Amino acid sequence: MSSFEEAETEETVTCLHLTFYHPCQDEKMMFRCLNFCKREQVRADETAKFGRDSTVCRYSLMDTRVSRIQFSLQFFRKLHTSEYCFEIKNLSKKTKLTVNQTELGYLNKIDLPWKCIICFGDYQILAEIQEGESTDYFETHLHLAEAPILQERCLPCLPSLQPIPENGISPSFFLSQGKSPTEIDENEL
Repeated sequence: MSSFEEAETEETVTCLHLTFYHPCQDEKMMFRCLNFCKREQVRADETAKFGRDSTVCRYSLMDTRVSRIQFSLQFFRKLHTSEYCFEIKNLSKKTKLTVNQTELGYLNKIDLPWKCIICFGDYQILAEIQEGESTDYFETHLHLAEAPILQERCLPCLPSLQPIPENGISPSFFLSQGKSPTEIDENEL
């Protein structure tokens, strides 16, 4: 047997991908303390806190409009399963936090969906969970978005803003045919 065959099986790690956006990120540099594009290990029993206070928060946002501790993420295993999840809790007394369409007040918490958008103030964070098996730690991988997340992503939880005409034919159908819609008298049909 080779040493490769005798080696212990590698354990996969749950990774939480977080993509951050703020309309003033270029001028105000509120994400300058975040470590982008490099995975970071977090012990499973730690609570990952996000906010303005760098002495308490693992992930600091340099903005006076952000609460000292804005929200936290806690890694856990669902009861009677081998599935690992995250719980998000709003720790801001002043700012409501929304996860997709669910609004969380102070100390409210919910399970984080596998793919969702977290919003507070002008901040938008796309969260995506990549499953793993490790019970000792999870990883975070932070990214910076160039454009607003709510406009560039089309998630099923977000309502469509496109009006549906009475005839059931979408205006985009005409545009894809190279024609523009024209108004005709119903008697001409």
